[in-house]
Amino acid sequence: MGFMAEYLSHHLQLDLEALRHGHPQLRHLSTALVTACRALHSEIDFTLAGLETLARVFDPSASTQSLASEQGLLTSDPDLELLLNKISTVNHLLSSLEKKVLKSLQETVSRHNLSLPSEVTAPAPATKPLAVQSFEVKAGKSQRAALTVDVESGTVTITKKGSGSPEETIPQNKILQLIKYQSVQSKVRLVYNREPQRSLSRDFVFPSARKREAFCQLLQLMKIQHSNLDEPDLISVYVGTWNMGSTPPPRSLASWLTSRGLGRTQDETTTCIPHDIYVIGTQENSLGDREWVEFLRASLKTLMSIDYRVVALQCLWSIKMVVLVKPEHERRISHVHTSSVKTGIANTLGNKGAVGVSFLFNGTSFGFVNCHLASGSEKTHRRNQNYSDILRSLVLGDKQLSAFDLTLRFTHLFWFGDLNYRLDMDVQDILAHVTKKEFDALLAVDQLNLEREKNKVFLRFREGDISFPPTYRYERGSRDTYIWQKFKPTGVRINVPSWCDRILWKSHPETHVVCNSYGCTDDIVTSDHSPVFATFEVGVTSQFVPKKAPGSGPEPLACIEWESIEVIIKTTSRSKCYIEFHSYCLEEVQRSGENTSQSCDIPGFLKLGWSAKHLPVLNPILPDLEYLGDQHLLLSVKGVESYESYGECCIAMRSLISSLAQQFETFLSHRGEETGSIRGWVKVCVPTDRRSTRERLYEWISFEEEEEDAEPVADTPPCPTPPPKHPRSRPRSLPEPAAGYTNPAYFIFEGVPSTWAPTPTAGAAHNQQSESPAGGQRHWSPLGARVPSPSEGEQGSSRPHCVPGGMSRRCPLSPPGMGQLNRPKSAVLMSDTAALGDCSLTALHMATCLSQLDRVALKHGRDSQKTLLRQTHSALEPPPRPCWEVLRCTRDAHQHCHPREWPCDRGEWSHGVGRCLGHPGSRQDMEGLQERGWDHPEMFRDITEQDVLDTVMLSPTQPQLDPSSLNEGTVVSVPPRPDLRPST
Repeated sequence: MGFMAEYLSHHLQLDLEALRHGHPQLRHLSTALVTACRALHSEIDFTLAGLETLARVFDPSASTQSLASEQGLLTSDPDLELLLNKISTVNHLLSSLEKKVLKSLQETVSRHNLSLPSEVTAPAPATKPLAVQSFEVKAGKSQRAALTVDVESGTVTITKKGSGSPEETIPQNKILQLIKYQSVQSKVRLVYNREPQRSLSRDFVFPSARKREAFCQLLQLMKIQHSNLDEPDLISVYVGTWNMGSTPPPRSLASWLTSRGLGRTQDETTTCIPHDIYVIGTQENSLGDREWVEFLRASLKTLMSIDYRVVALQCLWSIKMVVLVKPEHERRISHVHTSSVKTGIANTLGNKGAVGVSFLFNGTSFGFVNCHLASGSEKTHRRNQNYSDILRSLVLGDKQLSAFDLTLRFTHLFWFGDLNYRLDMDVQDILAHVTKKEFDALLAVDQLNLEREKNKVFLRFREGDISFPPTYRYERGSRDTYIWQKFKPTGVRINVPSWCDRILWKSHPETHVVCNSYGCTDDIVTSDHSPVFATFEVGVTSQFVPKKAPGSGPEPLACIEWESIEVIIKTTSRSKCYIEFHSYCLEEVQRSGENTSQSCDIPGFLKLGWSAKHLPVLNPILPDLEYLGDQHLLLSVKGVESYESYGECCIAMRSLISSLAQQFETFLSHRGEETGSIRGWVKVCVPTDRRSTRERLYEWISFEEEEEDAEPVADTPPCPTPPPKHPRSRPRSLPEPAAGYTNPAYFIFEGVPSTWAPTPTAGAAHNQQSESPAGGQRHWSPLGARVPSPSEGEQGSSRPHCVPGGMSRRCPLSPPGMGQLNRPKSAVLMSDTAALGDCSLTALHMATCLSQLDRVALKHGRDSQKTLLRQTHSALEPPPRPCWEVLRCTRDAHQHCHPREWPCDRGEWSHGVGRCLGHPGSRQDMEGLQERGWDHPEMFRDITEQDVLDTVMLSPTQPQLDPSSLNEGTVVSVPPRPDLRPST
């Protein structure tokens, strides 16, 4: 390259001087280029000679004289134009040679009457047969046994320890149910048929919960392999994310692709099971697109002996996402869409942003988003904005649903990547907690968890429990040291160890999705990030084929009849609204009439109502129960004048199918933000002869709470009748029934909602039964929290407490952590005990607690903020005892208090918010409320002084007031919560 350096240093000036004098030939540059390409002449001459010889073999009519010679190209004159002509000739020969060879072969076949053999496709490489797996278990109190699972033959063998021969071999078609205990994470009950009309159930305790999950996965796989279904009910999905740090990957990615490392990982007995779909997202990936895809395919082929097919590859600069699928599923994939969004500087650079892929797997829609958000501990707001921009700009899924939020367009949406949210804690404290593996203390100050608690990002998404150390920022080449100092020309930048790399998901209600693993690798050290993985068990639907052929007789119709709908939305508009109904089970979009009732008494909120006459009767295209149970309705509340959407929601039809009207209640959201609530009554009628259904493969595994005093038994005596029907496991994304809104306007419109006390234990049932004729008792609190009964007050710490904004939990078979959608489970420092009823707080108390976050943090600095975040969890919880008993009721008045009465003066209810703001901290509370989107503090004009006092008393950072200075009040009845169901 010396001649190029010589040109730049000496001859460039000469060309520039010639150009000034009107000579544009750049003679010295041409000389340099000819010198650089001199070696190409001989290479091209050699290649041309070979190509021409091959062309004459298959085209005898061509002249034997060299084409290059005819054109006078074979000359030693090192002219640049001659070189370009030679390259053009090579291009012409290469493009025409394939046509000449194909034409020659076709003429040979037809001339000699040869028959071409039928195309034989190479057989797909056989997958590795799963080895027989054995598990050491305890059966009964102390009896040891071994459970052997042979997936290929479809049998489970029970062998007692010390016995040479198996005690019992159970075929897979005899296994009726598998019941997981929630109270004992390592325990499972196996229910199976021993003889016709006789069944047996046996309990087994595994060495760990991880071993139990591996056993259940193997049995699930065995059921799938030996089922007679043409289309699957259940598939496994692998999701991986890794910031590669702009360095090539190591030779092996085995630990990442087989979910081995730290956290909740796959057991060694199940790591060899291939997943149906692999979705792999990377950031700062320096490899070429095709090079990366082939590297992943080759890695999976080595590990699983399967040649995975590419569904989609979407890239934005160094952000890449690859979707791979098993060959047998390739025909089941359709409607593939890809998209990307830039969120770099001014949203024009692609160094930050997201890529997305969506598709249909038979009848189930999937969406995947891989993103790289803004970096820096102080950039939380910027990351939130990145999320919002991606949510609004990604173009994925069905175009007919483009008016809906991206998170509502898919049955299952997985969002992952380098989200870059950091830990708000001093770096030395973080390192100390990591060393002690005290991850809960760190998760309580995780920015992503805190922003999710405030409903600012990832509204009602879910995330697996984090039990692995922060994945960023490691020293390259090791996983023993965090490098938290980054030296830059502008100074030293602190990058505290954080869980930057995350995987979240959101699914339609009443669908089946289970996260089986969530962790990171510990042996891939080329980047300062560790790769993160998560695996999911996902229920899918297929094209439904009715048992009765269309046209065989009068076609019965199913119908969806709405009796009433009520909506509360956050808006200053007073426009009339209508509701749009979308669903794949409807032939076209349906819409309601204008709302029949409207209330705007509370500034900033609008309450709307629709009666049955103004709601359409919907007729699904198929009336079968099995089909309708998998369908969902998407509702959008829009303004009549502007056609603007004020909020959307998704409602599952599975739980609404009944001959009687069923109540539904859920949230409204728009563009990722919660905008209100919706509830109503609806009846889904199915013709009698179309009510048959079948059990799904994932429904034979259920969950059950074990009785505390029950001793585990090895066997249950055989019964002459079929086993009693255990309640099947509810789909994992089925939300628990909510007793009330979390929208603060709800309490102001209708008063404080009532709540039920928990079901009494067996010992206390008789006492409570005698106290209340109804067998239960409603307890009231001015904050909407459950007030403990006297019997509970004596139990101390055993009393359940509520989580604000969480759903009530009523089904003992629901998996743990189901109801805490607004509050990530991994962010809770103490274990939240399940509690029934509405656990929401008043709007004023919520505003008080939220406004203190910023105020105290600015006043006392980072250490105080760390302490406050811990206090906030308890501050947002309901009080340990009813505040009004302490502040408002005298001894005489308390004796006359009824559970449904609220001790406060009715006259005080008319006090304005101005008087309330006179108390310490209230002005800051109002400012904090406005910062979080509540732009109309006048909504609190009906809040009494007592409410302010209760709120102040509950806050650990507010000064306490003397209860003796308060005036006594009288007892008034709280207005009951209105029933939306029409009167009969």
